[in-house]
Amino acid sequence: MPRRRLLLAAPAILVAPAVRAQGAWPSRPVRILNPYAPGGTSDIVIRYLAAGMERAFGQPFIVENRPGAGGAVGTAAAAAAAPDGHTLLITNTGPLAVSVSMTPAPNYDPQRSFSYVTLFGGAPILCAVKGDGPIRSMADYKAAAAVRRDAVTFGSSGVGSVGHLAGMLWAQEAGVELLHVPFRGAADAQQSVLGSNTVSLWDTLAAHAGGVRGGGIRGLAVTSETRVGAVPEVPTIVEAGFPGAVASNWFLLAGPAGLPAEIVERLRQHLAAAMAEPAARERWAGIGMVSLGSPTPAEIAGFVAREAARWAPVVRASATG
Repeated sequence: MPRRRLLLAAPAILVAPAVRAQGAWPSRPVRILNPYAPGGTSDIVIRYLAAGMERAFGQPFIVENRPGAGGAVGTAAAAAAAPDGHTLLITNTGPLAVSVSMTPAPNYDPQRSFSYVTLFGGAPILCAVKGDGPIRSMADYKAAAAVRRDAVTFGSSGVGSVGHLAGMLWAQEAGVELLHVPFRGAADAQQSVLGSNTVSLWDTLAAHAGGVRGGGIRGLAVTSETRVGAVPEVPTIVEAGFPGAVASNWFLLAGPAGLPAEIVERLRQHLAAAMAEPAARERWAGIGMVSLGSPTPAEIAGFVAREAARWAPVVRASATG
């Protein structure tokens, strides 16, 4: 090749790999929006997995907490992001299956605004009180609430959270009225109980299992049909005599609608392997998380739709009750 032609061709040879590299994913840090305050179950799950994602994909995976409106604020922010794989979302039952019934026109549509990636699992709700307080059982709890309307306060991770709805569901079945006190996250709700500012909390077990084991808070019941290995001493809501209050909170990873299929598949494969590791399984068991299988993105969308239909009448009853 003549020297002139070689020199003209050289820039193309050098530039092409750089152009391909710019189109690879991830080409910069990835932020994972968590629509709840630090310390909750979503935080526990995603921060544990983020370190492995960084190693696997070669870029920082930064968890960004965006609490507010029971998780709807951060969830809406993720829906509005560019679908290039550099903004992901960990969210749960509240924003996707409860808030849509509580808010006439939310800034996102669970069926159209997201590309679903992975369903991490589910966890029951815990009803708990201060460890050294006088309430020692769900029977005591019901008796305290029956003294007068709103005599018993309960904290949750926010209006529209599954903890909020589970507490209201139990109150309906028990024939009493509780006073809901919403917090920005699980840690704030637990601190309020420890400080005797609220009587109780209804929130995802995973965020409070350590508090129960440490004795700071006393678990009165978990909203599952069978006892949970993380806190085997805590009776189920069925054992306590309230089978109509069975409920669970589930957690998933998503991105904005239009996330490229190859990115979804890379994330799914990595997370499936990471969650199957013995250390991860031990961690999930320790916080009361249970597997909900390995549904495809389309199956996750169907699951979310069914859960929204299930919670809609509970939301309506809570609003009118």
